[in-house]
Amino acid sequence: MNLHKRFMLQFFIQLLLLSAVFFVTILTIWAIIGFSLSEQDARQDLAKAESSYFTGKISVDGKNVTIELELKEMAERQNGWLMVVDVEGQVLAAFGAPEQASSRIQENELAAWLLGTDPAGKERAYWKLEYFDEDPVYLLFEKANKAMGLAAVLKPDVNWSQKQLELTADLKKKLQAENAWVQLVDANGEVVDRFGEEAPELSESMDGLDRLAAEWPMASVTVDEVTQTALYVGVAEPPSSFLEDNFADRKLIYVFLLLLLPLVIGTFWYARKFGMPLLVMMQWIQNLGSRQYEAPQDASGQPALYTKKGKLKRKYRLYKDLVGTLEQLTDTLKQHKVQRRELNQTREDWISGLSHDLKTPLSSISGYAQLLEAENYEWSSTEAKEFAGIIHEKSGYMMELLEDLTLTFRLKNNALPLSKEPVELNEFMRRTIIQFINEPANAAFEFDFQPAARSIVAEIDSKWFQRIVDNLIANAVKYNPPGTMITVSLSTIEQHLFIVRIEDDGIGMDPKTLNKLFERYYRGSNTVDSGNGSGLGMAITKQLVGLHGGSIKVTSESGSGTTVRLMVPMQ
Repeated sequence: MNLHKRFMLQFFIQLLLLSAVFFVTILTIWAIIGFSLSEQDARQDLAKAESSYFTGKISVDGKNVTIELELKEMAERQNGWLMVVDVEGQVLAAFGAPEQASSRIQENELAAWLLGTDPAGKERAYWKLEYFDEDPVYLLFEKANKAMGLAAVLKPDVNWSQKQLELTADLKKKLQAENAWVQLVDANGEVVDRFGEEAPELSESMDGLDRLAAEWPMASVTVDEVTQTALYVGVAEPPSSFLEDNFADRKLIYVFLLLLLPLVIGTFWYARKFGMPLLVMMQWIQNLGSRQYEAPQDASGQPALYTKKGKLKRKYRLYKDLVGTLEQLTDTLKQHKVQRRELNQTREDWISGLSHDLKTPLSSISGYAQLLEAENYEWSSTEAKEFAGIIHEKSGYMMELLEDLTLTFRLKNNALPLSKEPVELNEFMRRTIIQFINEPANAAFEFDFQPAARSIVAEIDSKWFQRIVDNLIANAVKYNPPGTMITVSLSTIEQHLFIVRIEDDGIGMDPKTLNKLFERYYRGSNTVDSGNGSGLGMAITKQLVGLHGGSIKVTSESGSGTTVRLMVPMQ
């Protein structure tokens, strides 16, 4: 799958996300519809409403409570009354309440009112109304239960022993007028007699008292103690016509279309505003992956992201941070390409020089070996020793080159374990300086050792740390003229670090040599004998210092000498 197809797939996913938002919006609409249906239910029976419904109908300002006219009309239509009391039982407002109701209701009176049985068959409910900046209040509601009233009227007309309803014509008319139903159910749960088309089929689901309570809240049950026959009376509520009244004209479809239109427009706008710049930058990244280290260009060969005046185009300004990062990455990769080319050239030059360095001692060794084995000449012991010394010197030089090659690759692959042990550094450095002083080849140089004021014991690998110090002092001798003063000093930073400083007052280094000092295969140009050295010494030195957890820093100027500073942890 190419880049453009993957990108379009991502936008398709974004479209799905937007569709999810769309459907969440639809769910919100349905929630609003649900609230409207809840309000419709409240219009039919206030006892079904939630407390949140009443907080919008009753306003509270301290002790002043106002009940909206609409709520009063609903209570009046349901033959009920309303009363608002505070947490202390003080009546704050009332509508249609009984005349005998007091201005204050005690807690026990409220409990008795809620839990007690009303012989007149009243439905009671209460809600706790909470407001953001007001104390909570309680709303009391009571209304007549038609089913209970009808049950009281029907009870004398039931033949309990025969399990039959003996309803008069007038009573049947009354039941039909009230849209009521009646059922007689025996002790086995079977319906033995019934009246009314709206009566539920109790015999089919007598797990069904819960269903009866949910679907027929205005219902009453009277049980005959002798026959255990139950008289069920219920009043059917008129079906809600909310949806038919409000959405019969397909207004819901119009809502869907109105929501879909901005969704489609927004999707195309989103794709153009955000997608096109991203496509250009992703093409840029693809070019970098193909080693084309240039910013994208348009058909005329001009930069695609900038105007002719060099300013970032408006549609890319949102991504200016990303554009800046990609430009830095492009420049860095371009520089690395140049550096890699230079490194390859340097490595080729180094291999060529190393081949020459190996060929020269090999030629000497081969020549002197041929002289020694020649039958036409007899060599004195002095001459033979001289030839052997030259062969030994040249073979030692070749061995040094091979060891440096082996060591640098071991260091590169982290295959050189250290064996650290406590070492007293003043004595370690003193012996090292004495070895250089005793070398006849170093007789023309002056050495000065400045030990630390106190004993320094550090955990180092003696073998490889010796290699570090030897390389640095040998370079100071090798790359400077006779008469150069070489100073080696030792100090500490508290109990954590020790510092080795190697200074000379020689010819120093130019900036190019200093910048490439630790690169593999690089050999400085200011050496007296350009044929000596593998070009790996300082790279090896830096890697060995790193293995000891330390750091190395070199400062130098042409004609002003060179200073090398090592900082190594003591443990």
